[in-house]
Amino acid sequence: MSVVSRRGFLAGLSVAIGGLGNPGRSVRSQQQPQAGQGDVGSLRDPAAAGPPKTPATERDNEPFIQAVEHRIRCTCGCNLDVYTCRTTDFTCSTSPRMHREVLALEDQGKNADQIVAAFVAQYGEQVLMAPKPEGFNLAGYLVPGTLLLMGGALLTVLLRRRMRVVAAERVTVPASSMPDATPEEVARLNRELADLERE
Repeated sequence: MSVVSRRGFLAGLSVAIGGLGNPGRSVRSQQQPQAGQGDVGSLRDPAAAGPPKTPATERDNEPFIQAVEHRIRCTCGCNLDVYTCRTTDFTCSTSPRMHREVLALEDQGKNADQIVAAFVAQYGEQVLMAPKPEGFNLAGYLVPGTLLLMGGALLTVLLRRRMRVVAAERVTVPASSMPDATPEEVARLNRELADLERE
């Protein structure tokens, strides 16, 4: 006599009950699943997965094409460069179109700067991943670094000043700890200790 597990028993019971309630269903369940349905579930709208993609070729992933596309922002609103958008967001239809434009411009014999300039002429300067380092755009390159350096210098000055104050407080000898010394001797001792700390 074989022992049936609880899970196996419940599975068999559900099949038996399902077959009794709808006898035609058990016959249909043994047939091949319909298109878009299977063991995992059904795919209600295959178009939701995005438009079908053409297979990638070696030219699509050339270092030259990648370098150019990393400089150009996809205009679909994702704020990614064209290469990253077309290789990660398979629902985007804008980045493949821009990729085809890059390939067409390369076929015309244009170099990387000329291709980027053509995109700037067509879409405006917002198509660039980084603004050109000229005019007011220089502020975006220089101001953050300058502010960082100034903040570091100010922090260094404040920390050194605080360390001197702490060191001066630490080496001061109170007059009450030396009952035989005169106040002039205690002051001279404190000055000499402070001089030693500075060295």
